[in-house]
Amino acid sequence: MSTSHERLAANRFTPGTFAPAPRPNGPAAMLAAQTRMELVLLLRNGEQLLLTMFIPITLLIGLTLLPIGDLGEARVERVLPAVMMVAVMSTAFTGQAIAVGFDRRYGALKRLGATALPKWGIIAGKSGAVALVVALQSILLGGIGLALGWRPEPVGLLLGAAVIALGTVTFATLGLLLGGTLRAEIVLALANVIWFVLLGIGSVVLAGDGLPDAVVHLARLVPSGALALALDAALRGSVDWLAVAILGAWAAVGGVLASRLFRFV
Repeated sequence: MSTSHERLAANRFTPGTFAPAPRPNGPAAMLAAQTRMELVLLLRNGEQLLLTMFIPITLLIGLTLLPIGDLGEARVERVLPAVMMVAVMSTAFTGQAIAVGFDRRYGALKRLGATALPKWGIIAGKSGAVALVVALQSILLGGIGLALGWRPEPVGLLLGAAVIALGTVTFATLGLLLGGTLRAEIVLALANVIWFVLLGIGSVVLAGDGLPDAVVHLARLVPSGALALALDAALRGSVDWLAVAILGAWAAVGGVLASRLFRFV
């Protein structure tokens, strides 16, 4: 009897069938999972939606339809680049800086750092979620602009998409730098103050020819001003190379500093 039982147990499963084989997912799978989680958290946050969706949409519709300032006949063509700058800055800089700051405060980043997810995966996941939200903003604002009479050329759309991508990288690195180095309460206050300052500087696009050239050149040195001016030129089918170079320089500086100073606690 014992011999038959032993023979049955030996033939039931091949050797190694239940051998444990723990291993982490591949980099692509980990990055996709982290990006999906960050995107869900971003879209569930009411304050984030206010910054990323409601304010830009309200600005675009209000400044286009209301007789505010002398923006010419094609108001939407002047307003859209500035509003898109606000959308990118709100999502990639202000929203991300505040989210990272409070993730550090509550220990969320510390716990993620203890998992198999590498440091670059955490940062890339947050950046990927920001990029997806910016893409959604671009489509939404572009659709509203079309409804308001905006008629861009295909080359303008391509150039605009490239400038928006560069602006997103620039403000994302600056947001990670701010949120990854200071206390959450300081980040919350400072990010909002900087947002208002950058908004005022970036709105130089709305002024058009009403400002002296010196003021426009000074605004171009600031990330928001450079993005607004680069977008204004791109959507018209040209390239403001100086503004693009300044955006690239800010992205490089922000990326280097964020990689060196970013803290998980």
